[in-house]
Amino acid sequence: MEYNVHTLPNGIRLLHVPSASAISHACIIVNSGSRDEQEEKSGLAHFIEHLIFKRTEKRNTNQILNRLESVGADLNAYTTKEYTCIHASFLNPYLDRTLELFHDIVFHSTFPEDEMEKEKSVILDEITSYLDQPEEAIYDDFEDLVFSGHSLGRNILGSAESVSKIEKKDIYDFIAENYHTDKIIIAVLGNYSLNKVIKIGAKYYSEIPENLHKNSRIAPEKAPVVTHSFQKPIMQAHAMLGAQAYSLHHPYKTGLLLLNNLLGGTGMSSILNLQIREKHGIAYTIETGYSPLSDTGIFTLYFGTDQEKVDKALSLIFKEFKKIKDHPLTEVQLQKAKNKFIGQIALGEENRIGLIISMAKSLIDYDKIDDLQTVFNKIQAVTTADMANIANEILDESNLTSLTFYPLG
Repeated sequence: MEYNVHTLPNGIRLLHVPSASAISHACIIVNSGSRDEQEEKSGLAHFIEHLIFKRTEKRNTNQILNRLESVGADLNAYTTKEYTCIHASFLNPYLDRTLELFHDIVFHSTFPEDEMEKEKSVILDEITSYLDQPEEAIYDDFEDLVFSGHSLGRNILGSAESVSKIEKKDIYDFIAENYHTDKIIIAVLGNYSLNKVIKIGAKYYSEIPENLHKNSRIAPEKAPVVTHSFQKPIMQAHAMLGAQAYSLHHPYKTGLLLLNNLLGGTGMSSILNLQIREKHGIAYTIETGYSPLSDTGIFTLYFGTDQEKVDKALSLIFKEFKKIKDHPLTEVQLQKAKNKFIGQIALGEENRIGLIISMAKSLIDYDKIDDLQTVFNKIQAVTTADMANIANEILDESNLTSLTFYPLG
């Protein structure tokens, strides 16, 4: 896909992706997330993401929320371990309005004390709600085991104690230390000329003072392999397996993405879904995940089932792992897996807001954006030997940490 990048004098980059549609999509991504917090301030990045919609130097909450919604646009935001993203979809005439609002809420929010207290209450309710969903809570508890003692293991929401203690000074300090201008992308996908995107982008973002990043992130050490189980007031058992995995820059990243998709990724035809759910009728949900990060990654497997079926499910899972390790994929099997993965990626391109966010992240992570054919070529370059090496390393039972939630009684 065609794209252009323009760098402002302060380091902020404008990403322009032309599109003939009447609908445009834009985002601002900051390369800062929960991993950049101090332990006693966990939840701060997410808290800031909430608060920027509350009040700026010239707008109150209603004015912020209605600025785009009044013209039918959609505005939203999210925080991850490594990013903060604000995004919007809107009709083409409202590009200026959208980029101006991004600028206002990200760089001119005032974080009033009354709004801070109200939002703390909202987030504390969110934390409580999250803990009431074991299929969600187990992921955070599991990451805390895999990244033991590291900020990557902490819940993005923070804890009730840490969120309650956040002060306004903490917010301004975090922004100053982590909102680096050369790690901020303003991305626009729409029917505009490059000159128009540059003109509007420069009008609002050139005045931001330069704040260049420092390489302050510390990669996690490999945590010891542990097996934990807990009883909780739940009706069904929930279980996870996994370990640290390859980073965004590892040569085996593409291969593990492919293996993950084959094992338990998108769709009903994954190996584990066919064996565990369809053939044996054990688990309603079984899925694997692989999240590559800037200096590490995590591979996970999750399933939920009746308590008495957990051991049987694990036995079948390890049996499938052993098959893949002991009997490498044939060229025909590998090509089928590649065709499926390539097709899914191609269909994903239809999600325009997801596409522009993905392209902006790629620019942050790699300083470039691969076109679809380059992505497909990387997938096609994965060999059966690569897949065997990856499977033997990642699916080694002795290297897998496990966590299980059992019903009480």
